[in-house]
Amino acid sequence: MRQIRRWHNYPDSDALKQDVIQNISDFAQQTLSTHACFRMVLAGGGTPKAVYHGLRNIKTDWSGWHIYFGDERCLPVGAAERNDTMAQQSWLSHVAIPPEQIHTIPAELGAVEGANTYMSILKGTGNFDLVLLGLGEDGHTASLFPGHNLGNDAGAPDVLVVNDAPKPPSERISLSANRLSQARQVWFLVTGEAKRSAIKKWQLEKMIPAESICPTHGVDIYTDLEREG
Repeated sequence: MRQIRRWHNYPDSDALKQDVIQNISDFAQQTLSTHACFRMVLAGGGTPKAVYHGLRNIKTDWSGWHIYFGDERCLPVGAAERNDTMAQQSWLSHVAIPPEQIHTIPAELGAVEGANTYMSILKGTGNFDLVLLGLGEDGHTASLFPGHNLGNDAGAPDVLVVNDAPKPPSERISLSANRLSQARQVWFLVTGEAKRSAIKKWQLEKMIPAESICPTHGVDIYTDLEREG
């Protein structure tokens, strides 16, 4: 399936952050007005961290939020480099989401056991409402790297074992492209000059892992890098 992309350009990362925070708040409120829960998948990285910090202050019914993670590094619980540590410190520990509704990836068990456990956690979970993703300088997203299994086939498992990531730590766990695509909304948050080359490849439709995320209604790309062409 060809990826449908909608580009949202901002003059700087702060303007992007404020808009994304408001959009998340609005989307959650809209979802919770008609559904029992709001399922959101979190990304790692500096731009999402700034967004998470701002989400502390929105007005919402936190009891309806269910949090998942797009990928995790196989490190001990509480390690500073883990995505769930960053999310807890910047946002989740400051709001009233029930702890049992924060579904972290148990990467401390190792890639294989952790992936199998998270597969069980996701079993029976419907489509996500919102997936947040970043973009690496090489075009990777979550822990889906160039030249690696992206899990973008229809029969791909929900969770992938990553044993040889090209950046440390090499052992990781990632949701597959197929599972990340099972969402009502997928938003990429991309800021900083270091991402310009990857953005250009994406615009030219040169295959990068981020292009493998193909939800039915397309993806939204929020960026402070002006679109070329």
